[in-house]
Amino acid sequence: MLTVAVTFLAGLLAALVYQKMFYPFLWADLGYYFKLRMYRKSLLARTQRGIITYLDCFLLQVRTKPDKTFIIHEDQRLTYRDVDRRSNQFANALGRKCLKEGDIVAMLMANEPDFIHVWFGLCKLGCQVAFLNTNNKSKSLLHCIRSCDAKALVVGTGLVHLVEDLLPDLKEDNTIVFVAHQSAPSEGFISLLDKLENNSTENQNGLPKVDIMSNFLFIFTSGTTGATCVLKKKFSASQFWKDCVKYNVTVVQYIGELCRYLVSHPRVPEESSHSVRLATGSGLRSDVWKEFAKRFGRIKIREGYGLTEASIGFLNYTDEVGPIGRASAFNKLSMPFELLRYDTQTYEPLRTTSGRCVRAQKGETGILVAPLTPMNQFPGYAGNKVQSEKKLVKDVFRTGDVYFNTGDLLLQDQRDFLYFRDRVGDTFRWKGENVSTMEVSEVLCLLDFIQDASVYGVTISGYEGRAGMAAIVLKADHGLNGAELYKHLVEALPSYAWPWFLRIRPSLDVTDTFKQQKGKLVQEGFNPDVIMDPLFFLDITQRDYILLSGSLYEDIVLGNIKL
Repeated sequence: MLTVAVTFLAGLLAALVYQKMFYPFLWADLGYYFKLRMYRKSLLARTQRGIITYLDCFLLQVRTKPDKTFIIHEDQRLTYRDVDRRSNQFANALGRKCLKEGDIVAMLMANEPDFIHVWFGLCKLGCQVAFLNTNNKSKSLLHCIRSCDAKALVVGTGLVHLVEDLLPDLKEDNTIVFVAHQSAPSEGFISLLDKLENNSTENQNGLPKVDIMSNFLFIFTSGTTGATCVLKKKFSASQFWKDCVKYNVTVVQYIGELCRYLVSHPRVPEESSHSVRLATGSGLRSDVWKEFAKRFGRIKIREGYGLTEASIGFLNYTDEVGPIGRASAFNKLSMPFELLRYDTQTYEPLRTTSGRCVRAQKGETGILVAPLTPMNQFPGYAGNKVQSEKKLVKDVFRTGDVYFNTGDLLLQDQRDFLYFRDRVGDTFRWKGENVSTMEVSEVLCLLDFIQDASVYGVTISGYEGRAGMAAIVLKADHGLNGAELYKHLVEALPSYAWPWFLRIRPSLDVTDTFKQQKGKLVQEGFNPDVIMDPLFFLDITQRDYILLSGSLYEDIVLGNIKL
């Protein structure tokens, strides 16, 4: 018996050593896999109990924890019961204004409690809500409202100025415009807050009948959910840790740029006396990651990746710095995906002579695609079947299969960690926002001295994402009017979409089908010692584009000039 026991222990020890050497993340992978299984089991149980939508989850909290704090905003604390009652008042008031189940309502509101109240009130009416980015202006904002075919628009008090110029267009579209204020600022708006006093805090409309496939939200930018939630009107690096201490925050959510601001800010006492245990988000650069973890205490960082369009996402549940997740065999069972080789000019997946796509090898960057299954559907983009169809890749590995093309480039290393590499197509990311190059090009070409424009993003050391740059062709007998261009950008685009650099070109390179070729432009960047074309830089202090000299270029790349 002793010999058997010794042999067993020796074999177990050998197996553990082998696992540690060749499969060091086995237990972490298994743990995460079983957590996902338990989560899905819990989700199924909730669904069987009729808890399907986010509104259902909220109302469950109202029933079970009515006095628990749900929202903290400045010095205001609201319980689940408080939010339920005020959202009922909004539902009753909006319901009397001819909104009904199935109507699409756009919301243009800032971070404030009434954002939640209006949203839930609309949900209780059965309306489908579209969240609008408060950075949008002018025609961009109008396009968003029209693209979701909104019957009504609810505007926050501080954002009325963004809508006033659009009122004639909205009236022509028969779009009702509400404002969350005691009185209407001008003709064309319908006030809401003055009507709440006369409405019951009980839901007088009943709840809509929905199922798991019912439309719930139209999202133009990433959205998040939580439990108790602390809202701020805007991010402040100087107040961040003070607020964490003040409100006893335990979990924070980030984009990479936010973390960079925090590590660049002078030290404050509160950064070492907080209760934050977890930071989760995306876009965190490795050097900032290390500094963040070193400086701000024992905070677990959980970098992730996700999409609003399809059910594909990753989470780095280990302490490895840099990855967005893992591609272990267990994880691919739960959430199948593939990385495909692609054409570096067109960004289309490469195909063999038989017409099938090719998997990228470990250590090779590829386009992330996910198979469409009964549990992983792509509902498409509202009102745009052409763009929806373009996101699908068919006959990938066999006839009839269909995959969703994320348009993102990822790399899987030899240890099965996944790294985000870039975003393809006509968008790039800057300051935590997606920039549409097509939209910026159209805005530039509205100026009478610009004939054509090609917009793209360029990398700058020390910054996440890519800064905007535009190669422009001037009209004959016209020069660059940087001051007028700056004024135009302020009026037409959010600041994150402004091109920081201009490159004056005699013409733009295009394909045989007149598609702009940007690959070479992106590679050449904005170095005046490499590029012979005239280059200009956006100087915010002068409200003008100034000539980009060699010394100015050095100041930018060294971080002496902040973008």
